[in-house]
Amino acid sequence: MNTVRRDIKERTNQISKMQWSLYLFILMGQCCFFTCRLYEYHFIEENKSWSEAQRYCREKYTDLAKVFDMTDMSRLRNSTQNQGEAWIGLKNNTDGNRTWHWSLPGVEYIQNDSSWNLNGRTGNEPPGNCGRKRDKLVDVSCDHTLWFTCYDEMKKDNKTLYLITTPMNWTQAQSYCRSHYTDLASGLDQVDGEEMKDLFNNSTFSVWIGLFRDSWRWSDGSDFSFRYWDMQLFNNEQSNKTCAMTLLNRSGKWSSDECAKEKPFFCYDDKMILIKENKTWEEALNYCENNYKGLVSITNPEVQRWVQEKAKNADSPYVWIGLSYKCTLGLWLWVSDYVVCYNKWATEGKTEGCDMSVGVDRGGQHEWFSRRNNETYNFICSKL
Repeated sequence: MNTVRRDIKERTNQISKMQWSLYLFILMGQCCFFTCRLYEYHFIEENKSWSEAQRYCREKYTDLAKVFDMTDMSRLRNSTQNQGEAWIGLKNNTDGNRTWHWSLPGVEYIQNDSSWNLNGRTGNEPPGNCGRKRDKLVDVSCDHTLWFTCYDEMKKDNKTLYLITTPMNWTQAQSYCRSHYTDLASGLDQVDGEEMKDLFNNSTFSVWIGLFRDSWRWSDGSDFSFRYWDMQLFNNEQSNKTCAMTLLNRSGKWSSDECAKEKPFFCYDDKMILIKENKTWEEALNYCENNYKGLVSITNPEVQRWVQEKAKNADSPYVWIGLSYKCTLGLWLWVSDYVVCYNKWATEGKTEGCDMSVGVDRGGQHEWFSRRNNETYNFICSKL
């Protein structure tokens, strides 16, 4: 009799394990095809000045359109059949305050004085708005022609960096890298890393990297670094042309015009919202489910980058997102029932426990940290 009971128990455990395995297999499959449109573009075929267009977008949607990368540009162009000019949400800050950016979308510029050599210019070379590298970074005129280093996210041949020995100015180098690879080498991890040192091989030549500065700012305050200027038409020195437009009949590339001129325009509608109230994770979850769709799930780098933009404006050191540890399953699970296929855990930031959920760091690299559910932070809701 005991043998029969033991056999039944073992069989039951086997079935239970099979059921959990099947359940986890189904969960694992969910994230592979999940995409989330965090914002929508709307083409408004009414002629307005840039300021009027900005006011319209803020009243009806979120703001004038911002563009993160070439994927956004394709979506922007595909949202209309119009082939003329249209305002976007980029404007020149005429106070002369220029900000450094990395060319590769999503790489945030953080000042590191030890990486610069401001006395490293040669001859009568004046300071400029593009970054070149020899042993350290130097700011010089973007019109110089230099070799340059491209970054390839596909990591063909286990390489990410490629030295191009055809001299070009900075804009031409950027265009070449975006056409043949991913972008110019960007971020100190790439620019000061071992792979870059191997490319130099103790030589002293200078190369362009993906560092530039400008005075253009997005209407909603975002720090997106992507620029898509049509260099045949755009002249940054034209002080009366301080508002950006997309030229839909020229592959969507950008130029600028006088802000008082009237044109159609693009708005964007944001699908996530930062709630500046400090709540526990459970309270935040209930708030988002009662008022929106739920706490935001981060399933790919694109969503992470948009969450980062929101987190910068938080009033708490972390912001709750919809990821918590499920003791019954022994894994991290999104409130949308997706498993973690993409992550940005901080080093030693991951602690598994039944009362743990995830907060995104407001500053620094906006990484993920395990936080106890009873701690109170701002949080991000998804409207989708």
